[in-house]
Amino acid sequence: MIRKRKPVLFIDDGKESMAAIQLFEKAGIAYVTYHIKKFEESCCGEVPTTISPSVFAPDGVFKGFEEVKGYVTSRNNETFGEESKSAYW
Repeated sequence: MIRKRKPVLFIDDGKESMAAIQLFEKAGIAYVTYHIKKFEESCCGEVPTTISPSVFAPDGVFKGFEEVKGYVTSRNNETFGEESKSAYW
């Protein structure tokens, strides 16, 4: 069975990350959250270049709250109607 990839929402404990979660929930977008602290603890230490919140999706990478808002808005406006070639892993 092939499943479509869900966007990954990278978050931290900040207000913008919590607001990004609310945007995804309100828009009804299926997603996966990944707290950047998990990466720091399980892999390589602090990741200074990671901007939270950010979205890694089949449609691209969206860094920072404003780009995350743009991504959610675009999804709501159905500009993502065409399936990306990278929609499946």
